[in-house]
Amino acid sequence: MSTISYSAPGKIILSGEHAVVYGRPDLISAIDLRLKFTVWEDKKNTKDQIIKMISQKVKDYLKSKGIVFSDKSFNYEIESELPKGKNLGSSAALSVASSAALLEFYTGKKFSKEEINRVAYEIEKYFHGKPSGGDNSTSCFGGLIYFRKEFEFLKNISALNIRIPQKIDDGLYIINSGKVQETTKEMIDKVGKLLNKYPKKIEDIFGQIEKTTKKMVVAIRSENTAFFRQCIEDNEKLLEALAVVSSKAKVLLKDLAKFGVGKVTGSGGEEKGSGNILFFADKPRELESYLKQKKINFIKFKQDWEGVRRET
Repeated sequence: MSTISYSAPGKIILSGEHAVVYGRPDLISAIDLRLKFTVWEDKKNTKDQIIKMISQKVKDYLKSKGIVFSDKSFNYEIESELPKGKNLGSSAALSVASSAALLEFYTGKKFSKEEINRVAYEIEKYFHGKPSGGDNSTSCFGGLIYFRKEFEFLKNISALNIRIPQKIDDGLYIINSGKVQETTKEMIDKVGKLLNKYPKKIEDIFGQIEKTTKKMVVAIRSENTAFFRQCIEDNEKLLEALAVVSSKAKVLLKDLAKFGVGKVTGSGGEEKGSGNILFFADKPRELESYLKQKKINFIKFKQDWEGVRRET
């Protein structure tokens, strides 16, 4: 059986949540947790509706570009290190890896990351309604991405040629604040309603988030840990002002304050948990000991620099 496999990394938002949907910048890092999508020809075509939707998006793209392809029946397998519903980009990684695999499966040709990313964005629309495009771009290209969408037809995807410095990286953790009850789409819609109700107030918050995002880029480039720490703290306050942080997540952050500072990353959650927290620890060993003692799930942050790749 001949198979085609591609994998793509997850992501974590360092700064810019929600504001990015309204034309503000987003700073995102790919993380070294991957999802692999494998496809092979099979007369018993898959019946999974989501995968059928993905394959249709791929075929729609090929038709729109006038690319000849063979519409074959297939089956598939997904292997993932990424937990679902934790704002670590599992849907983006699936969109990217499956797009790459199915593009090659239907045509027998490898496609550029730019083309894979265009298809993945169309798939992300199905999952999230009005996604920014930042998640799939980070999963596709890897590294640090400074992303801004002015219009649907005008997006600025800048791959920053800088790594998160070791003295910042050493203190970064991804901590689970509890399962999110709401979908990303529901949280985006919630902030949209707030914007309609309080336009001046919410636009002001978006403006402050933009300033924080830009400051974070400077903090990373200048390797300034104190400045980076302040950016994390400021970003969390602004997300709380958007009402996307649950009481449970706030309590956890207060409990962890003796070890450093943290912020909700991703769309957040209000009812119960808020998904993952990006935490910058002043005392990494003490933090790890405490989290293990309290049985709180966490992952040590590690960047990915490859993006989507073909697996042998």
